Amino acid sequence: MTETQITSDTLKSWGHLPGRAFGQALEMAQAAAAAGDDLSAIRDRIEVLKPAPVTPLQNAGDVPFHFNIEASDDPDEVKNLGQVRETMMAVMRTPTVVSAAVMPDACPAGPVGTIPVGGVVAARNAIHPGMHSADICCSVMMTDMGNADPKAVLDAAEQITHFGPGGRANGRRYTLSQKLMDAFRENPFLNNPKILRMAVEHLGTQGDGNHFLFVGRSRATGRTAMITHHGSRGPGAVLYKLGMQVAERFRRELSPDTLKQNAWIPADTQEGRDYWAALQLIRKWTKANHNALHQATVEGAKAQPGERFWNEHNFVFRRDDLYFHGKGATPAWGDYAQDATGLTLIPLNMSEPVLVVRGKDADHGLGFSPHGAGRNFSRSEHKRRMGDVTAQQALEAETAGLDIRFPAGGIDASELPSSYKDAASVVAQIDKFGLADIEDYIDPYGCMMAGDIPPFWMERKKRRRR
Repeated sequence: MTETQITSDTLKSWGHLPGRAFGQALEMAQAAAAAGDDLSAIRDRIEVLKPAPVTPLQNAGDVPFHFNIEASDDPDEVKNLGQVRETMMAVMRTPTVVSAAVMPDACPAGPVGTIPVGGVVAARNAIHPGMHSADICCSVMMTDMGNADPKAVLDAAEQITHFGPGGRANGRRYTLSQKLMDAFRENPFLNNPKILRMAVEHLGTQGDGNHFLFVGRSRATGRTAMITHHGSRGPGAVLYKLGMQVAERFRRELSPDTLKQNAWIPADTQEGRDYWAALQLIRKWTKANHNALHQATVEGAKAQPGERFWNEHNFVFRRDDLYFHGKGATPAWGDYAQDATGLTLIPLNMSEPVLVVRGKDADHGLGFSPHGAGRNFSRSEHKRRMGDVTAQQALEAETAGLDIRFPAGGIDASELPSSYKDAASVVAQIDKFGLADIEDYIDPYGCMMAGDIPPFWMERKKRRRR
């Protein structure tokens, strides 16, 4: 009996496309042919391995969209709103998206079709790594420092925190829970040599950009409070990269017309379950990162602490059967996580209070509230508009009476108050759109920002030239 010859071209003629299951289908078909099965039986047997039909983009106009933001007559605000709307309309063409919203602090964060800062997207059976970004679980934590002197708290924090690139030197590291490290090793995404190394080295670090350590006083109690802002550092950045690689494989197979930045991992696949579990572990690591700095500062300042709480604003949250992606947006329902307190934090800029709010779980906000003040134009544009005013002059004018420190570099002018949206306008819109109730204001004493640090790739270029 002559063996039926089955090749990759045979499978393609049956409707199979090159992809993750193609090799398995070919191997099964050739084994069945060698056993003498007829072509009809072989074709039926491997039908289950045929890729799902390609999913087309959807009409953005069919997706409910809530625009919780308004502009004054300022041309910068008008332009910003137009860009936010344009990019969200492109995001909503992604076939998994069922609803979307933007917050009052919204601003573009990349090419058109990239979810903006202040954007919220609800998706069905899909986790979109690009919608939580590389700074996974960027978050804020507050500790009530009792009656400790604010300067003593800021001084103690400066001795123990770490801004700038990289991690802590050996001998100055915090101890990572062995249980959490073991859980990393058991997860296919996190059992990565680079992630495991960074999980140890980066604990107790804050990075750069708009990450900060803020000290102020509660208007409600008069007590001192410390607030930190940072995310999952190196471990989260590597997880994001790995997640995007897996999402891209699914994008090419399921919806090649979807923009690469909006690729997704189907939540009901093994990859989806593993990535979801990895996100929860990265969340635990990020909380430990905040806690390490807060506890060390409590001890260094000899404070008598009260409550401590935190919330993330670059993350994915599962509610009912949907996955809610908040890019610079804060969950505003009380039980979004087991450790949620109902209270969340909204920093505005270094010269303004940090808001302590209770979210309203508004339908038109998809259950979210803002995460900060946002920007109307880029960092580089802000520096250009400064003209001949030096960073030192701008700092003195904009933060008079405050203790502002840049421990890892020079003054970063792009983090000064003037680089952000008008804080009073953002606060007014939070009230107007009914997104949260303000329960307290933490008035500033001072803060630490990373500083004006050249990006790592620029330093690498310099070394190569030398």
